[in-house]
Amino acid sequence: MKVRRHAKVSRRVALLLSAGLGLSSVAGVARADDATTPASTTTPTASFGTWGVDLAGRDTAAKPGNDFFKYANGTYLDHLTIPSDMTSYGPFNALAELSRTRVQSILNDLSAHPVKHPKSIEEKLGTYYASFMDEKSIEKHGIKPMQADLDSIQKMRDAAAFAALSGSASSNFMTSPFSLGINPDAKDPTRYALGVDQDGLGLPDRDYYLKPEFAAKRAAYQAYITQALTLIKWPEPANAAAAIVAFETKLAEVHWARADLRDPQKTYNPMTVTDLAKAAPGFDWVGWLTAAGLPKEGLESRTVIVGEPSAVTGEAAILGSADIGLLQAWQAFHTVENASTYLPDAFVQARFTFNKALSGQPALPVRWKRGVQATSSAMGMALGKVYVERYFPAENRTAMQKLTGDLKDAFRIRLQHNTWMSKATREAALRKLENFEVQVGYPNEWRDYSDLSVTKGDVYGNAKKGVAFEWDYWLARLDKPVDRNEWGMTPQTVNAYNNPLFDQVVFPAAILQPPFFNAKADAAVNYGAIGGVIGHEMTHSFDDEGRQFDEHGRLRDWWTKADAARFQKLADRLGAQYDAFEVLPGVHVNGKLTMGENIADLGGLTLALDAYHASLNGQPAPVIDGLTGDQRVFLGWAQVWREKLRDDTAKNLIVTDPHSPPEARVNIPMHNIDAWYKAWDVKPGQSLYLTPKQRVKIW
Repeated sequence: MKVRRHAKVSRRVALLLSAGLGLSSVAGVARADDATTPASTTTPTASFGTWGVDLAGRDTAAKPGNDFFKYANGTYLDHLTIPSDMTSYGPFNALAELSRTRVQSILNDLSAHPVKHPKSIEEKLGTYYASFMDEKSIEKHGIKPMQADLDSIQKMRDAAAFAALSGSASSNFMTSPFSLGINPDAKDPTRYALGVDQDGLGLPDRDYYLKPEFAAKRAAYQAYITQALTLIKWPEPANAAAAIVAFETKLAEVHWARADLRDPQKTYNPMTVTDLAKAAPGFDWVGWLTAAGLPKEGLESRTVIVGEPSAVTGEAAILGSADIGLLQAWQAFHTVENASTYLPDAFVQARFTFNKALSGQPALPVRWKRGVQATSSAMGMALGKVYVERYFPAENRTAMQKLTGDLKDAFRIRLQHNTWMSKATREAALRKLENFEVQVGYPNEWRDYSDLSVTKGDVYGNAKKGVAFEWDYWLARLDKPVDRNEWGMTPQTVNAYNNPLFDQVVFPAAILQPPFFNAKADAAVNYGAIGGVIGHEMTHSFDDEGRQFDEHGRLRDWWTKADAARFQKLADRLGAQYDAFEVLPGVHVNGKLTMGENIADLGGLTLALDAYHASLNGQPAPVIDGLTGDQRVFLGWAQVWREKLRDDTAKNLIVTDPHSPPEARVNIPMHNIDAWYKAWDVKPGQSLYLTPKQRVKIW
């Protein structure tokens, strides 16, 4: 199911900011489509022992040089069954489930006494959650809460009305053929800019419409559209569904491939609204932007950053010749789709049936989990504030700041001794590293939700007002200085990310727990796990995308052509290793799509090892349970990625996810690092062995 980008981040910018750790990644050999268990069943609990590694989870029958992923994780994965309400399970999922449970505890406390018209943020959180959990009331109201939206769609009579309704999608449950976002300007990140991007697809990616191997998914999607339109008594729902799929297929044909969206130079195309209207006729751009809330005065001369010019032009032409009845049905379906979480169970089940066909997930998450997600969508930072107060020890922040300093020192030394960079580029890279900012745990400033209105019992209305509040929040920032304290994730999110526009990395509180960070663990394990993550995020500033932003976060080519060519040659060699990795029979990793994450994994693990060595201050590393310090660093990294995914989810993510499979994230970086060979006595003839000349060294 597509992610609804309510307001701030366009598809293009979302991909750019996906330079994070990756909550979802594609499974390699570790997968089990039929291995499901009820959501209430306890999954295997890892014991991280006395020094931070689940030794019992290893498969010691496997040789590290043949398959280090299996050696480090095999027994644990053999006994792991994916919960039926999940598409995957691994450390990210385990911590995300812990985070959900903690947020549920917070909301249970706050929702004990819902208020008709809450005023404080605690009252708003509690009332929002309590209203969502009142299933009887939702069933009783049926589709009445959304009837006004459906009526406005049915009254739509021409292209101008369609553009206006689509423009209003930023503030409600409707949809738009184009994505509108407000983000820092890539060439002047001190100011905000409007971004316009391709959009309008209900399936996860253009490939789902265009490639024969996804025919079954298209059929399931068409069946879902039919069911959704039937539930709102739309005329001739089956015919409308077929027309919608055909329409979206035309849009997909002009869309850019996801890998192409990773080039920040190609996706930075500033033009005035007047120029946009000339370049992409067939769509009422002024009406669309005005309906989104942009001031009409001076609108035609306002600059927008167009991400995919040819796609936007192509989409506008398709829209210009589209039948108004088709556009009505398309808008009606997507409104139902976007609002289904807040509607009666028939709508929820219809959407889940499709999601099951798409991802292989057998069971719908229980209502409280959906309630936590819904409340987080509306007031995520408010929940994050309470989460941090209850569950984030101050010492974790202090320890992370020290580890970050250690990794930064290691990277500085790597840059100083880099052999393929010219002096000028190396000096600029060092300046960028010195400007690098790290934020840990929670943002420096918290969001104010005073203007968000919540009403007891109005589930649909509360969610809709949450969407409008979020868009208004960003709309108010347009033409004002950029707030560098703004986070792209909530503290209760189990992930991390690099923001190239700020030259900044963010580590939310919820990820700073075992196996990523363990206060009781041996230092080598923490360097391999969270240290590798820190290094991963740092090197994103110098991967194939991040290197195109300077020390101030500006999109600027600060590399010499010779340096760029040498870098690209190394990156292509690394990419070829990933291209050869087979996820499922005949399904390979896309080395171009995953390039940035692959470079970051290799760089992160390399820096983690360097930082650990430096922390020893010249003293020999202790041997623990027969394992050397270097061995424990590699085990710390490998333990982070032990995960299973369902086959359908794997196929989805191989097309949509810029992260490589867990097995590849372990085996491929390691067999490019010389110290790994010495640590595990890896010899020629073993599966992962590369000759020294074959090993890729970027950082």
